[in-house]
Amino acid sequence: MSTQLRAAVEDWIAGEVDDAAAADLQALLDADDVGELADRFRAPLTFGTAGLRGPLRAGPNGMNRAVVRRAAAGIASRLDSGATVVIGYDARHGSADFAHDSAAVLAGAGCDARVLPGPLPTPVLAFAVLRLRAAAGIMVTASHNPPEDNGYKVYAGDGGQIVPPADTEIEAAIQAVGPARAIAMSDAYTVLDGSLVDAYVAAVAGLVEPGPRELRIVHTAMHGVGGEVLRRVFARAGFAEPIDVPQQAKPDPDFPTVAFPNPEEPGALDLALQLAEQGADIVLANDPDADRCAVAVPDSGVWRMLRGDEVGVLLADALLRKGIRGTYATTIVSSTMLKALAARHGVGYAETLTGFKWITRAAPDLVYGYEEALGYAVAPSLVRDKDGISAALLVAEYAALLRSGGSSLARRLDELAAEYGRYATDQVSIRVDDVAAIGAMMARLRAAPPATLLGVPVAVTDRLPTADVVTLSWPSGRVVVRPSGTEPKLKAYLEVVVADGSRDEATRRMTQLRAEVSALLS
Repeated sequence: MSTQLRAAVEDWIAGEVDDAAAADLQALLDADDVGELADRFRAPLTFGTAGLRGPLRAGPNGMNRAVVRRAAAGIASRLDSGATVVIGYDARHGSADFAHDSAAVLAGAGCDARVLPGPLPTPVLAFAVLRLRAAAGIMVTASHNPPEDNGYKVYAGDGGQIVPPADTEIEAAIQAVGPARAIAMSDAYTVLDGSLVDAYVAAVAGLVEPGPRELRIVHTAMHGVGGEVLRRVFARAGFAEPIDVPQQAKPDPDFPTVAFPNPEEPGALDLALQLAEQGADIVLANDPDADRCAVAVPDSGVWRMLRGDEVGVLLADALLRKGIRGTYATTIVSSTMLKALAARHGVGYAETLTGFKWITRAAPDLVYGYEEALGYAVAPSLVRDKDGISAALLVAEYAALLRSGGSSLARRLDELAAEYGRYATDQVSIRVDDVAAIGAMMARLRAAPPATLLGVPVAVTDRLPTADVVTLSWPSGRVVVRPSGTEPKLKAYLEVVVADGSRDEATRRMTQLRAEVSALLS
């Protein structure tokens, strides 16, 4: 072990605030475990998608109480004395400790720190930032990551996730903080009562209009914190209580029934679909922090999960039918069908880089935004971020309305395809153990992009240095390739457009495109 690495470990142990974490590092040091210690000390966690995210482990390259206290101190150093900061947390391992440690650090720095009254969905925190007119917000969550991870999401005073250069400035401020043990702390912070959650429930339930409510709903909280709040919202909006998937209804940080607690992952909705087959009209699923929403519907006698783009278009269609005018926004990796809907209805349209930190800042008159990864902002004036609970409510409202007229969400998608053409989307993802491999794959693509896809010449658009994104496009389709912002994956987002709306032709083209893109990236 190098002298430099040993000194870094010993210095960290000396400033550690958690006895168990200190003992863990000391044991690795005594065992001369160079590989593990080199990984934990190769670099501190960096601010990625609006904050920190990483494995729960001791050392600067992990999520732990020392890292969280230093992060809170860095944030506090950028705020005025007395600034209000609201802090939320989910039910993951360590989340409650991280939230209360953050509040104590912020209070010790002179801030008005306020903690939500228990494990709650991320959208409640985003709502609270606006409701309390806070200068900043912090949400302790790793969203749909595996159980061994946790994270730390930071919101600006406008209610949206932070954007550059705030992330790099906060990171620099964190690096300037001394040992965690030396950070001033105070218990003079506030734990909020349930009135703020009541306000969120009332505001979200108020988004729907009087109308049909007959709908049998199966819901899964995916072992997360969204179940109780969603049930309250649906009851207030006049819906019958959704049928919970019992094995997944209560928060459980180990997520025992799923390989990954992400509704997009294969098998994640199996239990919900099995329950729905006993007699339901729709399946609604949230991820563990309830900022995303998945939808499954019966179609031609079988249940199928709708793609994020399909739900995104349906929600836009529902809002446009209500006469909601303003800007409708999505991202460069989502379907281009939203652009066609916006043009037909004469409303504004915006396309942003991936992530809700960009979507919610797409336009001053933003009324709707979505991304294909099951994220939807149906009321940005209430929650300036994706919100899986309000999205689920509006999906249910539209499904009930269509059902009352003898139609369905699946049938409405076919009607839209007949009117606009069928915009079929899919995704090819490559998960890696070494994130350096992703950079190598992107470099190979840039050096030798394909001349054709589906037998058609492609145009290449490279968004560097603005974003690490390469787009391959042709008149009736495109492929967008980029690294994931939250997982060790390379992602390719596929779209084909069939003008006559043929589902069979769209399936044929997509199957061929998937094969070509998979071969290209591998």
